[in-house]
Amino acid sequence: MKAFLFDLNGTMIHDMDYHTNAWHHIFNHELGGNFTREEVKPQMYGKNQEVLVRMFGPDRFTAAEMAELALRKEQRYQEEFRPHLALLPGLPEFLERAHQRGIRMAIGSAAIPFNIDFVLDTLGIRHYFQAIVSADDVTLSKPHPETFLKAAAQLGVNPTDCLVFEDVPKGAEAALNAGMKAVILTTTHQQAEFTHLPNILHFAPDFRDEAIKNLV
Repeated sequence: MKAFLFDLNGTMIHDMDYHTNAWHHIFNHELGGNFTREEVKPQMYGKNQEVLVRMFGPDRFTAAEMAELALRKEQRYQEEFRPHLALLPGLPEFLERAHQRGIRMAIGSAAIPFNIDFVLDTLGIRHYFQAIVSADDVTLSKPHPETFLKAAAQLGVNPTDCLVFEDVPKGAEAALNAGMKAVILTTTHQQAEFTHLPNILHFAPDFRDEAIKNLV
């Protein structure tokens, strides 16, 4: 493969529980909802505005209100997660080896730039990535392939020469729709949840896995 495309949340960092916690608090304590955590967790994909629409319907909030709620949610998430912020085990070494071998790398995430910057700049890893595609850069969220196709285009690499690292079925499906193979980090979803996707090469709990290490 000539390029590696990384999802962010749940793939590079193990933070999805903190996203769920932040939304769960806002839904119930600020917006008058009565959702269990188990009801909130499956909705943790796509843009923040899409999450709000899935939970409360299309007519509850204005665009401005959704933007303000999304930012407030991310501020709460960052405050709670910051003491625990770290790359998945083995990923620092993997990024450095890929960088030394000239493999081009990009981030393709439904996160907003505010969160992507939080991770890249706090951990000092921005220099590894030649392209970043965020929620603000696409019209259609995963499983639509727009995120990964834009990342490949910005890298100047054919989609079929890209390998995607993901953690959720919708992301792996986006890779499939882009004509890309995928490796799944099992931080948030189990292997059985991906059986309908033919483009999965491997499952691993983190980047210390021998098959992942052998990619570079």
